[in-house]
Amino acid sequence: MTVSFSDSIALHANALTLREKRNEILASNIANAATVGAKLSRAEFAGVYASANSAQASSDAGMGVEISSVMQQFTQGPVRTTENPLDVAINGTGFFQVTRADGSDAAYTRNGQFHLDATGYVVNSQGMRLQGFPIDAATGRAGGVAGSINLPTQGIAPQVTRNAGVALNLDGRTAAPTGATPAFSLSDPSSYTASTALSVYDQQGNEQVVSLYFRRTAVDNQWDVYAALNGNAVPPVAAGVQPPAGRLAFGPDGTFDAAASGTLAGGVLAPGALTLDLPFSVATLPVTGGTATTAPVDLTFAGSTQFGRSFGVTAVSQDGFTAGQLTGYGVNADGLLEARYSNGKTLGAARIALADFRNSQGLAPAGGNLWRATPASGQPALGGPGSANLGLLQGGALEDSNIDITAQLVEMITAQRAYQANAQTIKTQDQMMSTLVNLR
Repeated sequence: MTVSFSDSIALHANALTLREKRNEILASNIANAATVGAKLSRAEFAGVYASANSAQASSDAGMGVEISSVMQQFTQGPVRTTENPLDVAINGTGFFQVTRADGSDAAYTRNGQFHLDATGYVVNSQGMRLQGFPIDAATGRAGGVAGSINLPTQGIAPQVTRNAGVALNLDGRTAAPTGATPAFSLSDPSSYTASTALSVYDQQGNEQVVSLYFRRTAVDNQWDVYAALNGNAVPPVAAGVQPPAGRLAFGPDGTFDAAASGTLAGGVLAPGALTLDLPFSVATLPVTGGTATTAPVDLTFAGSTQFGRSFGVTAVSQDGFTAGQLTGYGVNADGLLEARYSNGKTLGAARIALADFRNSQGLAPAGGNLWRATPASGQPALGGPGSANLGLLQGGALEDSNIDITAQLVEMITAQRAYQANAQTIKTQDQMMSTLVNLR
């Protein structure tokens, strides 16, 4: 089969057009090599044949090449840390979903550069709001319908202590009291065996100190517990004698016996937690379930022991806290966006949602590092990070572009070489035509 000179010109023009389009793609990749969350674009070529629609084999020469599609490669880019706690990187599959303020115009991105707007919403540089799942105040779990994430800007109120716990060891070698042992007194260390203290909080968030004193009884494996709030006896001294607030009992093996431990009231044991009715200051607001100036605190001793070694406290806990001012935010690997406060508390504000697609390469680029769903991509499947096929998040970090600028420059050189080689077809054809014309 003979290829005419005009055919060679047409093929070369086709090669020139394809080179220009390929260079556009390479130039775009190189320009976005430093763009956060940008993904590599790849031209996919297809041969062009005059008889391509014929059912029979043909000996016709090819008519050139065309770009059948430009596909983006959603491979993982490198992750680097930043100074912004609201920067978020995705490790694995998934896209952030962002919308306009009214919830419309949903778009998807791998660019995790977020910040707060004037109304407390988490937004990207285009002002589109990051979507997430709300936190149920009762359960502390995220769920429901995804919506725009709005972070709190105010502090949190104090919480009065309702429950506390102490785990300790009381020395089993301690001798039982004798007639020479003095009656219990807060000011007489010889009247008790060991003591410890823990902080609790009243209704206004004021820190109070509860002191606990332990005195062995004449009964084996049994201890009386005395208490004081800021140095004042609880319960109060009656007829010059301070009564024990509760009792601790242990089995022969030294383990804690909860059924024989509890609160003492009038010398009668109420098994369970040791309930202390703490006499807070009269300037403190009333507590629901207490009197005008007192608050009941249930104190447990689970995990305590009576072994033959020195007294020691292994754990102290309580559920109250003082008022706290907002100090910052953080993002966990599972997408939980937490607000952090000056009193050490962290409260979940929302869980960032990630979207997955059956065919992510079917997403349509929308500019601004955004993509939109198309019939080819399928509908987005929203979920929490780490669930199903979705990746995990890293707060205070960003995913850089997956574009290798060196590889793009090599491809550009390769494209130039291919164009130069294609240009040789015209030169060769011209030489052949000249030889034919000059034949005598």
